[in-house]
Amino acid sequence: MTRPLRLLVIDDSAMDRQLAEEVFGEYPERCTVTTAASGRAALDTMLTPGATLPDVVLLDINMPGLSGFDVLNTMKSHPQLQRIPVVMLSTSSQEQDVTQAYALHASSYLIKSVNFEDFVAQVEGFLEFWSNARLTNWPGSS
Repeated sequence: MTRPLRLLVIDDSAMDRQLAEEVFGEYPERCTVTTAASGRAALDTMLTPGATLPDVVLLDINMPGLSGFDVLNTMKSHPQLQRIPVVMLSTSSQEQDVTQAYALHASSYLIKSVNFEDFVAQVEGFLEFWSNARLTNWPGSS
């Protein structure tokens, strides 16, 4: 049996982090979720020697300090983090944001649903995709 997918949600909104923890928490056999309130905190945690790295990062764009684009750029430039898939999760549907995310090598871009039921459906689709996309030899799969 494959271990649960390790997710890291990076979002400055406490309410959005709590919502993500609650919704992903409904699927403990499929995933574990950790949250970070800022891009700097997330990067510091992931770059701590011996840190358990996430399998997938869900990253908000609009954050104070380091924006989601700054975090994505840093991750894709760092040898230890560059292979971690990053899914941009934002309320922005602006074409320039989507284009910039893919230019910086985001794996995908999800527009965050404001409707709770639709958000749950997004989470279910996300878990289905990434659980099946993950290979048995996923880096750090122990």
